[in-house]
Amino acid sequence: MSIVRYNPLQTMLSRWPDIWDEDLFDQTADSHLNVYETKDSVVVEANVAGVNNEDIDLTFEKGILWIQAKKQEEKNDEKRKYFSRSSFSYSYKVAIPGDVDLSKEPEAEIKNGVLKVEFKKSALSQPKKLKIKSQN
Repeated sequence: MSIVRYNPLQTMLSRWPDIWDEDLFDQTADSHLNVYETKDSVVVEANVAGVNNEDIDLTFEKGILWIQAKKQEEKNDEKRKYFSRSSFSYSYKVAIPGDVDLSKEPEAEIKNGVLKVEFKKSALSQPKKLKIKSQN
């Protein structure tokens, strides 16, 4: 058995996550943004829990959807000499994949703290059935 010198700094640093760890960049377990396609549309779902509709700003420009949501609360009680201020915000930028129909307004709704934005696909991006000609 060999004697190992005690190094308190090394002990502290060994508890920190390694930047090369796969788990450090793996956001799938705690994802706050989902983008998926259906037959007729492209859908973006984003977590905006606790924010009112009026405090959410949606911008769609050059194929990029930008979702910004902010909430600020202040509580003041003069009798108890109590003051509290809290704020938080969400910000997501996502490129919308595929050809969406820009002539139709995207539909946006909030349900249970999740903002759902649905873009309709253009007719050109819809799949077409092809016929096979035989040369017999």
